[in-house]
Amino acid sequence: MLVVAAIFEIHIEYAQSLKEKRMVVKSLREKLRSRFEIAANEVALQDVHQRARLAICFIAHDNANADANLDKIHSFVESNTDAVLAGWTSEKLEFDEEIAF
Repeated sequence: MLVVAAIFEIHIEYAQSLKEKRMVVKSLREKLRSRFEIAANEVALQDVHQRARLAICFIAHDNANADANLDKIHSFVESNTDAVLAGWTSEKLEFDEEIAF
């Protein structure tokens, strides 16, 4: 089992206020949550008008599934917002299913 976490930083060039920025971030966050059934939230740069950093997290059974899901999410972020994807990073944390508590 893998826990996959990724951070996406977006640039919202036209945002002139935090209200405009938050509309874009909220829309993207809700689209990600409903389309991919993942956890998603803004995690940094809350007081910057034209930048946002979103973190996402999900569970995957194996590396192939995790990579495929990350590719889909990455493509979705690039194509479903007026903002520009400035960068992103991801990490996969593997957990042994044999561990008993």
